[in-house]
Amino acid sequence: MDTSSNLNYLPLLMQVAVAAGFVIFTLFATHLLTPRVKSKKKEENFECGIEGQGNARFPVSIRYFMTAILFVLFDVEVIFFYPYAVNFHELKLEGLLAVVLFVGFFLIGFIYVRKKGALEWEK
Repeated sequence: MDTSSNLNYLPLLMQVAVAAGFVIFTLFATHLLTPRVKSKKKEENFECGIEGQGNARFPVSIRYFMTAILFVLFDVEVIFFYPYAVNFHELKLEGLLAVVLFVGFFLIGFIYVRKKGALEWEK
């Protein structure tokens, strides 16, 4: 039995098409069915019954955003270990070297981030 046939991908492609179709349909349907009533009272902020005061837009330090972006970057790295963990017996030495190279690239990036001081909160 040929395991690399393109027909093996048909159920996956159908699932992706159905999911994408559902998302597109939902976006268009909610846009068409949503009532469009605007008023000053409706557009006013509401926070637990407490009247809003002041401006909600205040400056936030760039360090907060840098930390968040770096967290996402290094957190997503962990996701890529799953395929290796599942197939590490079949991948043997070649798979191990690929994972070591992958970790090496992120380690170099992490060292660069540390040297630039992107994780320092006080300066």
